[in-house]
Amino acid sequence: MTHTNWPNGIQMANASKLDEGLYGSAASNSRGLHHLAKRSFDIAAAGSALLFLSPLLLILCLLVMADGGPAVFGHKRVGRNGRSFRCLKFRSMVPNSAEVLAKLLAEDPEAARSWAATRKLQNDPRITRVGKFLRGTSLDELPQLFNVLRGEMSLVGPRPVVQEELDQHYGVAAINYMAVRPGITGLWQISGRSDTTYAERVQLDCRYVREFSFWGDLRILLKTVPAVLLGRGAY
Repeated sequence: MTHTNWPNGIQMANASKLDEGLYGSAASNSRGLHHLAKRSFDIAAAGSALLFLSPLLLILCLLVMADGGPAVFGHKRVGRNGRSFRCLKFRSMVPNSAEVLAKLLAEDPEAARSWAATRKLQNDPRITRVGKFLRGTSLDELPQLFNVLRGEMSLVGPRPVVQEELDQHYGVAAINYMAVRPGITGLWQISGRSDTTYAERVQLDCRYVREFSFWGDLRILLKTVPAVLLGRGAY
């Protein structure tokens, strides 16, 4: 039996063992069927969406590249069972975003407090004009459809986080986060996104894992549409 090293010393053999430990063997079998339906739907839906949206993806690539930087970037995130992967996004920030963030946090105590609490900034100087539009409409996340096809993400699940966030904010709740594939959308997206605290985000992730079902995923997908159109909690 192989083991994966988990944050805070947590160790689990694999996702099926986690399901059995949290829910019992009978519930685990039922959830297994829901996970199979979920994965099949992910592949069909993500593949169809990429074909249908290919003209839009090309236009967005050209718009993002207009300022001289790459169109897409991959940021290292923690996935299912603690495996890291490159989470793809259309670039919405200036090419030297790391330096701009470090300078801002060093000079602006209020921004530093906001970043420490939510990993978000109300008026983020790193975001380009095109990037602001992409983020407000969630179009920056369209490249993650490729992550879904590769099995690194799902259409629905907890939003992917970096290792630092997992260690700092999740604690023992990391076991819930890493039980499933991270999602393009999820309970957090339809519950206010940046209008919620990070603690509330962790609670929503745990709730998603506890109450997971394929039908629940479909409901979240349907609720994502008005949440994105209204731009609730997006910045």
